[in-house]
Amino acid sequence: MKKGYYTPPRGPIFVPGLHWLAVVLVGCDQSADPPALACMRWWTSRGARASFKRDEQAKLLLQGVLLWGREVMHVFDQGFASSFWLGLLVAFSLRFVLRWKKDYQLVDEQGQRRAAWKIARGKRGWQQRLVWDCRRHQWVMASILALPVTHPDHREQPLWLVVARRKGGLPWYLLTAEPIANADDAWRIMFAYARRWQIELTWKENKSELAFQSPRVWEWEPREKLLLLAALAYAFLLTLLAPFYTLLRRWLLRRYCHRTGRHCRQAHAPFARMRMALSRLWQSVPPHWESLSGRGQPTVSVTML
Repeated sequence: MKKGYYTPPRGPIFVPGLHWLAVVLVGCDQSADPPALACMRWWTSRGARASFKRDEQAKLLLQGVLLWGREVMHVFDQGFASSFWLGLLVAFSLRFVLRWKKDYQLVDEQGQRRAAWKIARGKRGWQQRLVWDCRRHQWVMASILALPVTHPDHREQPLWLVVARRKGGLPWYLLTAEPIANADDAWRIMFAYARRWQIELTWKENKSELAFQSPRVWEWEPREKLLLLAALAYAFLLTLLAPFYTLLRRWLLRRYCHRTGRHCRQAHAPFARMRMALSRLWQSVPPHWESLSGRGQPTVSVTML
């Protein structure tokens, strides 16, 4: 480059993006209850459309309250561990499982205010059993323990601190208002939180497969429309994971995205291959959406996911 033609930037380059929240509805059985996309919301902390994190989270929580109430159990990660969020859950009388940070304080049975890990220190688990680790695809030995506690700012609400330990891993400290009478109730809370891993798979598939992380538009409204269309496509693909569509799914993968590798054969729900197979099917046989809706034959119809 010519001297003076280009001056390299000084210091780090920061490109602000969008904040992203989602609600995914899952069942207890991983194979029989595939995930379903309930809601997605994007917001920014800059400009004329600036919003706040807690406001957006509270909007989604209120939407869940109106839709399901106590029919579902709300599961939250450590990012929601706070007195404010716990107060919202208690105020709406929701069923919840909240992963508590080990250094955050609670009140034990003796009325002492201590960190969560100190409350459970030295106490042996109620029961041990082999648990399947779906993330690492292996069986692990785990133990469960439940202790009655309260929060310093919400002493009127009785809570349970469920401690799930595993060999070679960090323990989980799960806070819940569900009544726990025995080890089976404690295991139920632990397995409910384990299903939270589905939201991490949602981020992975949306970013890598559907390119949510790189929309090639700048203005807010076109970008939001593009992301909403991609979210609709993702919700449609999730419906194909239901057991009812097992034969259709096998035919799609065999005909339009055939693979012979060991990993592809052992994959329970090959999301990327299913998206590719459906795209190739619609490229070879374009669907006539207008004829399905009763509005006549379209001139050109090419749809790609």
